[in-house]
Amino acid sequence: MPNYRRIRKPGGAYFFTAVTYARRPVFKNGEARSSLRRIINETQSRHPFYIEAMVVLPDHLHSIWTLPEGDYDYSKRWRIIKGGFTHWYRKRGFDGRIWQNRFWEHTIRDDKDFARHFDYIHYNPVKHALVNRPAKWEFSTFHKYFAKGWYSEEWGCIEPENLQTMQCVGE
Repeated sequence: MPNYRRIRKPGGAYFFTAVTYARRPVFKNGEARSSLRRIINETQSRHPFYIEAMVVLPDHLHSIWTLPEGDYDYSKRWRIIKGGFTHWYRKRGFDGRIWQNRFWEHTIRDDKDFARHFDYIHYNPVKHALVNRPAKWEFSTFHKYFAKGWYSEEWGCIEPENLQTMQCVGE
């Protein structure tokens, strides 16, 4: 069995990926997304952390968290979130596995690394061909940062293969 070694930096920022079991599109359901949000908020109230960026796709999510000074226990927070969501989902009659084992994490090293992961999160719905620009994906912190002027509505727009010009603004 592999020996997973996680870097634990108190008060650090971390990029995470959590994936549903067999990539089932659990989060296509609005009630499931709302429940996930509620469970994350409840976890934050008991074990504080700040969500810098997040996107929820049908079968996985990405986020960047910053933990409080002196705290490095992101594993406890993920255990509570995944366990709480599993409990909620099973109460609705589903008895199979909900999540892949574990989660993937990366310790953010510096501002450049943060910016790269921040943009990766917001571009992810385009990468997975769910939309042709991040502004069209509702389940993302992109909209928060768009409102602050950090992103333009055209940011991350892809050109449809059969067109010669971008079709993102005023489609």
